[in-house]
Amino acid sequence: MLLADPFILRPYRQADAAAMSAGVRESAATVGRWMSWAKPDFSEYDAACWFEHCRQARAAGTAHEFGIFTADGGFVGGCGLNQFSALNKLCNLGYWVRQSCQRAGAATAAVKALRELGFGPLGLARIEIVVAEGNVASIGVAHKAGAAHECLARCRLQVHGRSVSAHVFSFTRESGA
Repeated sequence: MLLADPFILRPYRQADAAAMSAGVRESAATVGRWMSWAKPDFSEYDAACWFEHCRQARAAGTAHEFGIFTADGGFVGGCGLNQFSALNKLCNLGYWVRQSCQRAGAATAAVKALRELGFGPLGLARIEIVVAEGNVASIGVAHKAGAAHECLARCRLQVHGRSVSAHVFSFTRESGA
């Protein structure tokens, strides 16, 4: 568990499947625009499959995925560190927030907590946030969290089966951010 004041980041539990699937379905128009998995028919089974993938990835050390929750246990969204390069001591940082909880600071708080996890216990040198061109909300989160904008990379991401350009942001151990 990580504290991301006033939010809590913790590994998913099977009991979170209904809340996560409801959050994804409510967010199909916003999050789904950028993440092809966020679809209107996202089910509890889909959530349970994701939770099992997260459990296996955490055990293997290939990803550290968390749910974002309010202090009273309400499901807000998800975040994580993934796509690790052990050789280069870097990874990707991703986040999403359900539509009804957007603009409450959850993503920014999660990014800051994950940055501390990456540079602290995980010993990383670099953490990247890669955001599709046009995803204004996620670009805003990266800026607000203090990530450095490095470039707009052509054909960097696949969004709904299409290559799109993406902004690359970073935190580095050297920069202190």
